[in-house]
Amino acid sequence: MRRFPKSFTQQEPIAEAAIEAAVAVMRTGRLHRYNLVEGEKGETALLEQEFAASLGVPYVLACASGGYALQLALRACGLERGEAVLCNAFTLSPVPGSIHAAGGEAVLVDILEDTTVDPDDLAAAARETGARFFLLSHMRGHIGDMDAIVAVCEAHGITLIEDCAHTMGASYDGRPSGTFGKVGCFSTQTYKHLNSGEGGLLSTEDPEVMRRAVIMSGSYMLYDRHLAAPEAETFSETRLVTPNMSGRMDNLRAAILRPQLDELASRRQRWNTLYRRLEAGLAEMAPVQTLPRHEKEGFVGSSIQFRLPSLAHDEIARFVAGCEARGIPLKWYGKSQPEDYTSRYDSWGYLSATRPLPNADRLLATLCDLRLPLTFDEGDCDDIVQLMGDAMDQATDKATPE
Repeated sequence: MRRFPKSFTQQEPIAEAAIEAAVAVMRTGRLHRYNLVEGEKGETALLEQEFAASLGVPYVLACASGGYALQLALRACGLERGEAVLCNAFTLSPVPGSIHAAGGEAVLVDILEDTTVDPDDLAAAARETGARFFLLSHMRGHIGDMDAIVAVCEAHGITLIEDCAHTMGASYDGRPSGTFGKVGCFSTQTYKHLNSGEGGLLSTEDPEVMRRAVIMSGSYMLYDRHLAAPEAETFSETRLVTPNMSGRMDNLRAAILRPQLDELASRRQRWNTLYRRLEAGLAEMAPVQTLPRHEKEGFVGSSIQFRLPSLAHDEIARFVAGCEARGIPLKWYGKSQPEDYTSRYDSWGYLSATRPLPNADRLLATLCDLRLPLTFDEGDCDDIVQLMGDAMDQATDKATPE
């Protein structure tokens, strides 16, 4: 049996410019973001300034992880212990996990055929719960109808926080992902669009939210060393009533990230070329339904999702096993037990209650997911499609006998 030879978890090497910047930081020994000499701005503060400029927002804070940025956003926006926080039913477990860690109670919202959040069910959940917050996950890089989502939030007085772990560099109607809500949260974990191993970024236009976030992140009284934050003199009250919950990014990771930020646009173009090539091939495979994309969405195709609605559970299981045997680690959200990053909401046992989620139940039962690293090329996409086609034929008893 022929196997695909490349790894789906192998990233591109860190560029020489980023390596040199990291080595320069290590030579100084000043890895802590506030450990600066006179006149030095620091890699972390410069990263915040440059990322803010890329989004067109005044304030950005670099954090230890994307999950920490989500927790920080909720706390800085005023979440109180035990409060309901609305959240997509289809998301990664760190999203409801961040709600739980911040003291909230996640209340799930159903999804549409394209796996994005259902604005009508969002409105229903808002009426049922009186929730003041919606943590919107642009799950696996799919951006929903932001016009409708924002309108629901405004109508119900809901603070919108965007989880943009999969949409850094993406947009909706020309507007950057992460700029529609009160706060945008991004990840720089290895499998995201910028790679520092772990890391996160929080963006906002609200000065008080930013002041709280800076103090909570662990600035002590060193908030004057930020370049993308409110003026230092405006912290006089916030600094005395806001707890320190240390979760800073360090200068080493920031140094690795700054050169990559300049590559984000070209990475998006390369990812989308691979995505469209693989999408076109999969669309020719009879049982496969690729997911529709909103006409206003400017996405980054670093992974691809598709559904197999006409196949029985055991046929999908055989197909996934056949892909794995051919070196293609296809993930399936319909498995009875969570695997890697593909957990469903019914495996998050800490949720206190769930609402009926008929669309999520139906769609996730046949939903598959595959990473697309930039170490692949278009020829690799063609090979993947051919191997997946062989696995499909075998799974549905259409394989030619040997």
